[in-house]
Amino acid sequence: MRSFAPNGLARAAVRFKPASFAGTFVALMMSALIVAACGILLETGARASVPAERYAKAPVVVAADQSVRLVADSIDGPEETVYPLPDTARVDVGLAAKAARAPGVEAAVPDFTFPVRQGNGALTGHGWGSHAFTGTALSAGAAPRAGEVVLDATAARTAKADIGDTVALETAVGRAEFRVSGLAKDGAGDTEAAVAAAGGEATAWFADAEAPALAGHPGKADAIAVLAADGADTNALATAVEKSLAGSGAQVHTGDDRGEAEERGLAYAKETLLGLGSQFGGIATLVAVFTAAGTVALSVGQRTREFALLRAVGATPRQIRRAVAAEALLVAPLAGLVGCLPGIALARWWFGQLKDRGAVPEAVELHVSWIPLLAAVGTGLLAALGSGWMAGRRPAKIKPGQALTEASVERLRPGVVRTVLGLGALVGGAVFAGVAASAAGDNAANASLGVIMLFMLAVALLGPLVARLCAALFGLLLRGGDASAALAAANSRTNARRLASAITPIVLAMAFASTLVFMHTSESRIASEQLRDGITADHVVTDPAGLPAGAADRAARAPGVDSAVSLLDTQVLVPVDSGGETSLQGSATQGISGSGAQLAKVQDLDVRSGSLDRVGAGRIAIDKTLATAAKVKVGDELPLYLPDGTEARPEVVAVYGRGLGLAAVTMDRASLAGHVTSAFDSTLLVRGGDAKPLAALGEVTDASGYAVEQNVDRELGAWANYTMAAVLGGFAVIAAVNTLVMTVLDRRRELATLRLVGSTRRQVLRMLHWESLLVSVAGVALGTTIAMITLTPMVRGMTGESPHIPPLLYATFAATALSLGLLAVTLPARAALRDSEA
Repeated sequence: MRSFAPNGLARAAVRFKPASFAGTFVALMMSALIVAACGILLETGARASVPAERYAKAPVVVAADQSVRLVADSIDGPEETVYPLPDTARVDVGLAAKAARAPGVEAAVPDFTFPVRQGNGALTGHGWGSHAFTGTALSAGAAPRAGEVVLDATAARTAKADIGDTVALETAVGRAEFRVSGLAKDGAGDTEAAVAAAGGEATAWFADAEAPALAGHPGKADAIAVLAADGADTNALATAVEKSLAGSGAQVHTGDDRGEAEERGLAYAKETLLGLGSQFGGIATLVAVFTAAGTVALSVGQRTREFALLRAVGATPRQIRRAVAAEALLVAPLAGLVGCLPGIALARWWFGQLKDRGAVPEAVELHVSWIPLLAAVGTGLLAALGSGWMAGRRPAKIKPGQALTEASVERLRPGVVRTVLGLGALVGGAVFAGVAASAAGDNAANASLGVIMLFMLAVALLGPLVARLCAALFGLLLRGGDASAALAAANSRTNARRLASAITPIVLAMAFASTLVFMHTSESRIASEQLRDGITADHVVTDPAGLPAGAADRAARAPGVDSAVSLLDTQVLVPVDSGGETSLQGSATQGISGSGAQLAKVQDLDVRSGSLDRVGAGRIAIDKTLATAAKVKVGDELPLYLPDGTEARPEVVAVYGRGLGLAAVTMDRASLAGHVTSAFDSTLLVRGGDAKPLAALGEVTDASGYAVEQNVDRELGAWANYTMAAVLGGFAVIAAVNTLVMTVLDRRRELATLRLVGSTRRQVLRMLHWESLLVSVAGVALGTTIAMITLTPMVRGMTGESPHIPPLLYATFAATALSLGLLAVTLPARAALRDSEA
């Protein structure tokens, strides 16, 4: 460790070359900011938990596994991948009796939570037995029996009902009348969060014998709450219950795991946070380290003359290497620590935004520990040491005389290793682009990620060659210009390495921001077109609480109605090929109340093969992109997992083209209703007739109005793409500005010389402006090219269409790059000229 201790050369370099080290400090600080923020989100996702609310008084909870687990062979052996289920998986009610016989168990109570409609309002339904662990207590009357219900004050007030009255309620089995047997007050377990999770504001309790059927899941319970006898130890109780239920597949939860059993959104929150922290965080970290390393290398390269002089006066190669390493030790740790503070702030803001948009449950808290902060500081330090060592390797290795020669004139021939690696990355990017072009769905997106990373690596490694080519082309355009333009072109040709250091961050910003943003604009536009063209109904009826039972039949009886089909919207998990491995893809699914022929009257799915007429029990229609990803065609069976994890193998009877705007899977409603929490349909499509009679069923709009509402929801979902583009693009832009400022400040002697030989202040600034324009235009052009090579196969694989790039939005990106480039050159140049004139 002694050889890496800071020495006098390093301290002197920091003291007398502050501009270079200020730029290095900013780059490493921004790198630490990105790494810290993504690391905090990653750790939060790994540690995310919610305290038990509904099951707070039940020390042990039995629930089904809320995920599908796929096991695949890998180099390290079998590898398991977990996919959260779209809806709640349930356990057999009979397991409660088995659990109750375990030692230390006082009672085992099946729990049911389901939506109930009361007129135009919504309630949350439970089995009365849940009062044993929620603390719900009767304020009047008696517990419900078959055909009876207990209401809370809100539900009773809304229904204007008292004990002995009859209320009409709609459940999964239809509309029925129930006698009010009692009134009750919600207990601690019937919290606002629990009520909201079920989609209601008021509460109703039914007889335990009726609750499973009313919920639409006969013989099934959401979970089983196990109550302990006096003096029973929780761990011993859990072990006993687990033993009594061996072989059932049910999972036993204690502690905060109980919260995960009742909060279905936690699994998706973990997946979101882990995805941001690992996948996006990995890309962001590579970009950050990549950019910081380039800045460090530029800082070391700017002092080639100093290193040459040190070698000429007797400095050994070891001393030069020690000086470079010591400089990194002086700057990197402090920059990393300073960058961690805004990194924490970014993570907090990002996490708060995810909460506000419902992607993370309110009870989940951001977890900030020393681990991601240490990783951020360590990553910056390693990047600084590695890039500094690489940049200082040649000045330290060559002979003193040769070092002085190379310091005065830039090497025209790039290193062999760097050139070979750059060409390899270029070829690899082209190969991945071909793979992405032949893939579909998520496979195209995954392959495209490799495309952009490899092309970015190629630009960085071949930067001097690319910069020299850009300078040559730019020189042809400036040949007829004034002296400032000609001088700018000559400077660019003879200082390709300096030019490459400035171009690379702009390429990064343009490529990543364009890919993320225009991927969304392309998908959104195509989905909007498909939705607009696909809804052929005259009237669309919706209701936030779900449509009344039998809404389609009631609408069909209205005068003049030709066809009425209600849709039950959910998701299924479909196995698709992912680079030779099988993964599960969540696919939007609509369950239709009528036949395929009726659906065709209100919805044009653009059928490509097969017929919708055959859609029914065990037979489905799917989108063409999903069919390609799953490698199935009409007549094949498609293995899939229904929303609650039940496996099915329906036959594909039709393949259509508008799955992105409508739904990727179309199946009969009856096959879905028993596998979702809410069996109330979400949308009713009606052809013919008048809108007035339909108003009793929900909010009525036409097809265009419905399309606008759906597009607004889709725009809200684009927030994640824009945020990631802002984080990556913003970082790269700051890195580009930082590099340009470093470059200009390092040229003080050159600018002063130009003034001494007669150049005016205006001519020098114009020269720098032309150079900045070259850097910005080259960066924008290369970044756009990489983005298009990446976007085209990705969008075609996901939608079958070409990318959509809004001209105004693209112009904004390009103008921002040009403006910041000019600003980053002008301000330090004015300061440098002012100092030279003083």
